[in-house]
Amino acid sequence: MERVYNFSAGPSMLPLPVLEKAESELLNYGGSGMSVMEMSHRSTVYAAIIENAEAKLRKLMAIPDNYKVLFLQGGASTQFAAVPLNLIGRTGKADYVVTGQFSKKAYKEAQKYGDIRLAASSEDKNNTYIPRLTEDDFRKDASYVHICFNNTIFGTKWDYIPDTGDIPLVADMSSCIISEPVDVSRFGIIYAGAQKNMAPAGLTVVIVRDDLIGASLPGCPTMLDYKTMADNDSMYNTPPCWCIYIAGLVYDWILDDIGGLEKMKEYNMKKAAVLYDYIDSQDYYINPNEKSARSMMNVTFVTGDADLDAAFAKEAGNAGLKNIKGHRSVGGMRASIYNAMPVEGVEALVEFMKDFAKRNPKK
Repeated sequence: MERVYNFSAGPSMLPLPVLEKAESELLNYGGSGMSVMEMSHRSTVYAAIIENAEAKLRKLMAIPDNYKVLFLQGGASTQFAAVPLNLIGRTGKADYVVTGQFSKKAYKEAQKYGDIRLAASSEDKNNTYIPRLTEDDFRKDASYVHICFNNTIFGTKWDYIPDTGDIPLVADMSSCIISEPVDVSRFGIIYAGAQKNMAPAGLTVVIVRDDLIGASLPGCPTMLDYKTMADNDSMYNTPPCWCIYIAGLVYDWILDDIGGLEKMKEYNMKKAAVLYDYIDSQDYYINPNEKSARSMMNVTFVTGDADLDAAFAKEAGNAGLKNIKGHRSVGGMRASIYNAMPVEGVEALVEFMKDFAKRNPKK
């Protein structure tokens, strides 16, 4: 069977070399006589796998030594609770910036645990822009500031890192992690669900600065306490073994085949430009977002006609361009062009867009 171009927002495409490597090792990993999915997480063979994955991620993202890397479960949505449970105890206050659905969910969840303030929002313009903020926009006594760095549903991304002064900045990077270089030292915590750029669904990566560990609220569930997970090297309980193994292969792919995150960014920018340049060159399809806020990972567009949008998504799927339909809350179309999406897939989408527009003139 010929592989399709999968534009899903997640779970999403994995690099073909990674899938082929996993296939070759599926039944017998490293001469162990078993699959990674079968082996004990306490075995020396698996210990090497998880240690290698962490080492490669540290190298890839240039993670400073005073940060812990945690391989967890529960998805990024679990971190909506874990972050305040671990951080808010310092002052009982936190500031949130809402720029999309997931940052709004994080904001609402955090309200269970303290004095949570909405520092800024882009909801007034349907999340089509990123607020321009300075240190003065945040409370001096906030325990942390929370943002979602890339907004999967609305197709926007922070084009700068807000200055929060001495207040730790927490960022949900689920849909943009390892798509480009980022200065980890500017953040107190970076967390991400792995199913978009890193691995299959089931793994959540948390990168947390050492001084933010060990002050969880009384009653914090053991499984959500960063100290418990850090003290046990992410293996307090059975970790998502297979997902961590695949993540390690993805890190190898970016380091060895792509050439690191600078090269990965160049490739991702090239793909995004193919799609955005076409959208900007005509008026059949519209991207509603401010250009400075456009996501490199999730490109949204509409025709302005709900029936045409539905027909587009259906016909695109039949043409091997899968999962192009926009999120149910915003409609239209969304092309998620994460790291593993080849430029040929984006070019095929643009050609389909041109053909569809010719065959379906607007009334």
